[in-house]
Amino acid sequence: MLRTTPPRERSDAARNRAAVLEAAAALFRDHGVEGVSMDAVASAAGVGKGTLFRRFGDKAGLATALLDTQEGALQEAILFGPAPLGPGPGPADAPPTARDRLLAFVTAYLDYLLGHLDLVRVSETASPGARYRIGAYRFWHRHVALLLAGRPDPDADAHALLATLAAEHVRAVVEDIGEDRLRAASRRLACALTG
Repeated sequence: MLRTTPPRERSDAARNRAAVLEAAAALFRDHGVEGVSMDAVASAAGVGKGTLFRRFGDKAGLATALLDTQEGALQEAILFGPAPLGPGPGPADAPPTARDRLLAFVTAYLDYLLGHLDLVRVSETASPGARYRIGAYRFWHRHVALLLAGRPDPDADAHALLATLAAEHVRAVVEDIGEDRLRAASRRLACALTG
């Protein structure tokens, strides 16, 4: 079987993609995600609406593209980084425990989520069930389920923990209890699941 490499992106398409992402990031930062229309992004990027919609689909697709770099960095740290977030050696060259790694994941995920809350929220709530169809959620779920492998139902437990980290939920809860209490509660839940 002959292997082929994926087609290279045309240079004009790459320029348009970069212009759209740069314009969207600036508009979202200045006006909030909810306050920016796709028309405004197309106009600021100097591209037609058709180009924008063909490339990204909707605002959720645009948010997902903007989050891709941050999610990729977190996934890379989980897979290959130093302990306790990654599998590398921990203190005294001992491998990190599942509890250590789960606590590090919850902390790192909340750092990522709270730093990009509106974008993550749009990517997760664009349509019913959108959160569960994106590749990042499947990655987070698989990682947590592997860390909970000793439990009777690690898949269900992973979904339960991740439900508390949904952007819509976190946004509402942070307004009520604040980030510090949310972080502490999330860590307690992770400890309970690995206890």
